[in-house]
Amino acid sequence: MAKVDVVMPKMGESIMEGTILKWLKKVGDTVAKDENILSIATDKVDAEVPANEAGILAEILFEEGAVVAVGTTIARIETDVSAAVSTSTPSPSPAKADEATAQPVANPSAPTTNGATMVEPQTSPRHYTPVVLKIAQEEGVTMSELASIRGTGLDGRVTKADLLNYIQNRRKQSAASMATVAPSAKVEVAPVSAPPSAPAPKPAAPAHHPVVYDAARSEVVPMDNMRKLIAEHMVRSKQTSAHVTSVAEADVTGLVNLVKKRKNAFEATNGVKLTYTPFFIDATIKALKQFPMLNASVDGDKIIIKKYINFGVAVALGERGEGGLIVPVIKNADEMSLVGLARAVQDLASRARSKKLSPDDIQGGTFTLTNYGTSGNLFGAPIINQPQVAILGTGAVVKRPVVKTLDDGSDVITIRSMMYLSLSYDHRIIDGALAGFFLQTLCKNLESYDENFTL
Repeated sequence: MAKVDVVMPKMGESIMEGTILKWLKKVGDTVAKDENILSIATDKVDAEVPANEAGILAEILFEEGAVVAVGTTIARIETDVSAAVSTSTPSPSPAKADEATAQPVANPSAPTTNGATMVEPQTSPRHYTPVVLKIAQEEGVTMSELASIRGTGLDGRVTKADLLNYIQNRRKQSAASMATVAPSAKVEVAPVSAPPSAPAPKPAAPAHHPVVYDAARSEVVPMDNMRKLIAEHMVRSKQTSAHVTSVAEADVTGLVNLVKKRKNAFEATNGVKLTYTPFFIDATIKALKQFPMLNASVDGDKIIIKKYINFGVAVALGERGEGGLIVPVIKNADEMSLVGLARAVQDLASRARSKKLSPDDIQGGTFTLTNYGTSGNLFGAPIINQPQVAILGTGAVVKRPVVKTLDDGSDVITIRSMMYLSLSYDHRIIDGALAGFFLQTLCKNLESYDENFTL
């Protein structure tokens, strides 16, 4: 018999796991090559996974709801159909969530130690995800310590957050123990140099503090899979990059007049609506070409400057944004005209809201724009979309009185259409001066559009 593995696909650069939403086929079903056999979800996108070969679905290794690491085998297809039919043996039971490539460990009874909460003794083995095992190895957590941690995941599994909380508590207790050394005791510590290749310690997850609330007058709403993964992605970004936000103001009166005057003719000619967003992207691309450090990534102590621009545009899902946020990417946006950008924005936004994006549509971004002005907000401090180093926020376009200096040097108060631009950037490689020059260049680019601009 010839079986091929179906693995959890990698759905984005920063995605390490996915959740199995639904099996579209059951064991024993015949499947064609590229026929969808299950649907999965990550913090980036919901997608369907196709069969990589034709045959019979011989094994399903994970139940619906399981969280599985990228690259883990989740099913097997028997390509020798005649052999599969003649031997028709029952498939082993699917594993519970996060048991992929896990190592079974006995769960001994032991007193509470190092801040860990002990669980009752079990005779059945415990299982750990590859992510948990990797962190445990890096932080020097033994398998017996792992077995002592109370898991909050499905079926009591130890999640990454459980392990990071344990590590944080262990560090606190260690620090407290050192602080209790008698003042009279003279402790001499020889300086020790860490090896050059020693990795920096990873930031521990914040301790979970139970929320006190009036249950009779409150509603408890469990986070769905997308919200949980977005939360993890945002926290990880704040832990990775040294966030700083700078704000500038642009006079976009000319752009407003341009869109108002040309929108009907533009839609009639090109089949897409003319909005401000393509101009925001076009102006940003021009600025990125002048300041390529903002179109980069940090890899350890190396800076990767990308010579291409894949432009991400954040799209809020749901009428009021309650459906989460997704960032489809316009590939090679620096090679597109304004018409091409308008078409790409409309296409990606439409497919994002109808959940028809492909995994490739959300990967490979080098810079991101989030337009919170669509909901009336003036400005904000967006979180960097890892592994990028900067993100631009565009605020609402608002008419207000502005002081203008005329050619003769006199000042007048006039009504102009104004907007704020906020840039959050990674202070590890981008300083305030560089960010400021980038923003001022972007403002000039936006202020260059007027009714005579060639579309």
